[in-house]
Amino acid sequence: MLTVGVEEEYLLLDAATGVPVARAEQVRQTAGLQPAIDRSEVQRELLQAQLEIATPVCETLDEVAAHLERLRGALAAAAAEHGCRLAACGAAPFADRLAVPVSDTPRYRTIRAEAPQLTDEQLINGMHVHTAVPDRGAGVAVLNGLRRWLPLLVALSANSPLWNGTDTGFADWRTVVFSRWPISGVPPRFDGAADYDERIHALVDTGLVGDTGGLYWQARLSERYPTVETRAMDVQLRVDEAVMLAGLVRAITATLLTDPGRAAAPPEPHPEALAAAVWYAARRGCTERLPDPLTGTLDSPPVVVDRVLDALGPALRRNGDAQWVEPLLARLLTEGNGAVRQRRELRRNGRAGLVDLISAVTDGTPSGSPATSSGSPATPSGNAVTDGTPSEPVGDPAG
Repeated sequence: MLTVGVEEEYLLLDAATGVPVARAEQVRQTAGLQPAIDRSEVQRELLQAQLEIATPVCETLDEVAAHLERLRGALAAAAAEHGCRLAACGAAPFADRLAVPVSDTPRYRTIRAEAPQLTDEQLINGMHVHTAVPDRGAGVAVLNGLRRWLPLLVALSANSPLWNGTDTGFADWRTVVFSRWPISGVPPRFDGAADYDERIHALVDTGLVGDTGGLYWQARLSERYPTVETRAMDVQLRVDEAVMLAGLVRAITATLLTDPGRAAAPPEPHPEALAAAVWYAARRGCTERLPDPLTGTLDSPPVVVDRVLDALGPALRRNGDAQWVEPLLARLLTEGNGAVRQRRELRRNGRAGLVDLISAVTDGTPSGSPATSSGSPATPSGNAVTDGTPSEPVGDPAG
């Protein structure tokens, strides 16, 4: 069994207007006083309207769920004390005309000085899954095989359709924003650990990036832990869907380590095909066809999910993760991912309803077991999700 850990990034939204507010340090300090949370579990992020949490190393998905519920609950309570709301959405749906200041660290001040406009527009939040690997060589092998899976992970996790008060037409606008940094998107293929280390250190040594933290690939090796860090996903509205994605990433990693032919059959996908598949996934999410990592083609969501579950089934069952991943993937196909649900709520109840949905789901009732999460999931017999077309602007940005 491979251990797993999850990092989540959140926004702090004004309780009345839903715009990001620069209260991260106050919320972090208050959260650190609660007995349910250790201050080391909550970190600053680039902008002062963001916070990041990291779970401890976990052996089971039940542990991941318990830690995410605990951390979200503690931060939500701290945020309420400072007149704001915790929001697990991939991008800020509304924004003030004034830029949110960067967190006061040397690294973040340097980033702001180098790329002020990009920094000001980083009101985006991701979910990172760390999966353990035996050594760096095995990690590079996993990284190479994982490349073909990244478009599917983008599509399933899309939770950022709105930006500056407008429907972007994308299910995952966060991926588009992040793609503007120099070292981003799908990582290249590497010829082993030595090649990986030589190439990333050359980027730093030549001054093209400030440090290895500036490698914003959708998957990379951790420089601190013996893990592969998968970074392609938007942060999730629901805890249980974050847990499902963590289980899916762990199953992909385990399969690539033990039976790589099941997860990464030849031929090797071309870089341009992967880049196009990521863009397609960010644009459409799971409302139309899905990128199939096993065939390199586009197919209907039920067909792709069935094929994926068949390929990853042994790893899911071996890790005890099938009970999380299988029913929640089925539910996602019938109820829609975060992008679908954000658009649906906005049409039904407007701006106030959307802000209420995001914050209530983020810090809501515990997800419980997969069997009791939001009702019994349906079997994916067809693609019932249709909320993928862009709508008209949702109103003027606040401020």
